[in-house]
Amino acid sequence: METVVTDPVVGLVLEGRYRLEERLARGGMSTVYAATDLRLHRTVAVKVMAEHLAHDPAFVDRFTREARATAMLSHVNVVSVSDQGSDQGLVFLVMELVRGRTLRDLLQARGRLTVGEAFAVLEPVLAGLTAAHRAGIAHRDVKPENVLIATDGQVKVADFGLARAVAGTGQTSHTGGVLIGTVAYLSPEQLERGRSDARSDVYAAGVMFYELLTGHPPYVGDSALAVAYQHVHHDVPAPSAEVPGVPWQVDELVARTTRRDPGGRPLDAGAFLAELTDLRADLGLARVPVPTGRPAGDPTATLRPINRPTAPRPRHPSSPGGRHSNPVGDPRTEVFAGVRDDRGRGTTVLPGMGGGPTTAVGRARPSPVRPGVPQHIRRRRARLAVALVLLLAVTIGAVAWWLGTGRWTDVPDLVGKDRDTAIGLLQEAGLDPELGPQEFSEELPEGAVISADPAQGEAIRGTDVQLVTSKGPERFTVAGELVGQPVDQVLARLSTDLPGVTVARTDDSSADVPRDDVIAFQPAPGTELKRGDTVTVVVSSGPAPVDVPDVVGQSPEAAQSTLEQLGFTVESDTGRTASVPVGTVMAVSPGPADDPQPYGSAVTIIVSEGLPQVAVPDVIGQSREDAQRVLEEAGLVVEVQQFFGNRVIRQTPGAGETVDLGTTVTILATFG
Repeated sequence: METVVTDPVVGLVLEGRYRLEERLARGGMSTVYAATDLRLHRTVAVKVMAEHLAHDPAFVDRFTREARATAMLSHVNVVSVSDQGSDQGLVFLVMELVRGRTLRDLLQARGRLTVGEAFAVLEPVLAGLTAAHRAGIAHRDVKPENVLIATDGQVKVADFGLARAVAGTGQTSHTGGVLIGTVAYLSPEQLERGRSDARSDVYAAGVMFYELLTGHPPYVGDSALAVAYQHVHHDVPAPSAEVPGVPWQVDELVARTTRRDPGGRPLDAGAFLAELTDLRADLGLARVPVPTGRPAGDPTATLRPINRPTAPRPRHPSSPGGRHSNPVGDPRTEVFAGVRDDRGRGTTVLPGMGGGPTTAVGRARPSPVRPGVPQHIRRRRARLAVALVLLLAVTIGAVAWWLGTGRWTDVPDLVGKDRDTAIGLLQEAGLDPELGPQEFSEELPEGAVISADPAQGEAIRGTDVQLVTSKGPERFTVAGELVGQPVDQVLARLSTDLPGVTVARTDDSSADVPRDDVIAFQPAPGTELKRGDTVTVVVSSGPAPVDVPDVVGQSPEAAQSTLEQLGFTVESDTGRTASVPVGTVMAVSPGPADDPQPYGSAVTIIVSEGLPQVAVPDVIGQSREDAQRVLEEAGLVVEVQQFFGNRVIRQTPGAGETVDLGTTVTILATFG
């Protein structure tokens, strides 16, 4: 292992805050350092992207996506990410520092775990994934390398670099057209269609459960393609087949969580965890500490493998010794071979005969007569020689026929025929039928042959002919249970359940269905849909807007009751008017003349407190005529008292007093 002083990055301070202290781990895409957060005075982990990837937008996007996805989560079993950025040409993430090892390290040190230990590890992993799934995030790269086990036994899920929102497209991550992920843990739907959701994480966790119990993944092969083929075409074997003593209930749970059809698996990690918890109770399985792979007295030491699997690992069929190989001694390796002797005469080697080859000459020569041999013996030998020559001639002819035209046969026209008929025709023609994957077909019914490989024409007897049969027309239906569900959850479900079907959305008002919940589907749930069809999701926008009624002249209580029955919230205010009696509603805002108002919006009623009031103007010193005009313009009634003069010297009520509109003001005009 290189010393940290050889790493030029150690000692750098990123964004003036994170000082890289020690290199902890290094991979092909990134390097992880222990660092000091100079602002908060704490130790953190900083993941720095490899320099050759820092200019690739796809990988930078993956780094950013990991930060955003993990930042949405706050769970004890998820490695938290607190910051993300780039500085001095380095793209980095700031994460929680977990001192310990990965689950992969533990498996390499321990081999398989006990059933109790497997439960102890898997339960917190599923708890962390449950938090992600509840937040609408699928991890999409669940594997032992992304499970961290701290020295105190705490388990955390890491590396959400491939995570995507479940409510999005559901498409698995591609970079330059290449599927990203670890093939040993990828689900069949990821490998076949590039689609993934929470159930894909359940599949990967189920594969990891198998590995915890047996010490290795269920499928191995000479290439990633060989492993992928097994995921798509084979069921994960039962752990008890390799590790006697594993309860059959555990076998069943592994089988349920790794079903090739995602619809047969638990809906998400939370459902998986619930089944695991129930199974622990059914088995009466006591809780054991999470294995760390180190002695309790020395956390820095490692353990030697103590329970490596003793049964042989499953062998891929295409590997040496698999069922498709032809080992020495296999009857299929024996053939007839024609040769010629040194004088150009025909010779045939027969398999299974001892000694050298038997020679058949072109024309039989008479045997020399040996003295003392009786005539009847000579005749018997002659007949035997003729019979042998004839036998060899027939053998040579049969071999020639086989090497010429006899080994050839015709592949019949199978397209459109039902599967059993096609198999019978192939067997009659001396060919071996092999059933390939089924495909949907709009033209051919279920079970009919869509194509054959090799197709119609000549083929050697014994050739495998792969038949692709029809699953019938591909049809999809919308589940009726989705009506009334939140639209975000419904759209996420439809993206998985209706591949190739266009999903549209329209809003409509509803007094019964809450806002943003689904009212109905067009066409209705249960209607068969095919690729290219469109289904419209009708989403509630809440109750329809309501017209404000005319409640002027009503008592406040009656007006409030009327408005609340229409769904309005009522507020109250006061005012003055001469048009309605005191204590009744004089106005409402918004009013009947305004546009309809949203259901549940606020409406204010204004209750009359009587006539409007005015301040009495000051008219002292004015002429009687001017004073009378000013007071009347203020809405007051004027009573004039005049003594030999025309100058106002007194007014009642006095200037500035507040009085009701229409109040009488008496002015005294005299000399002045």
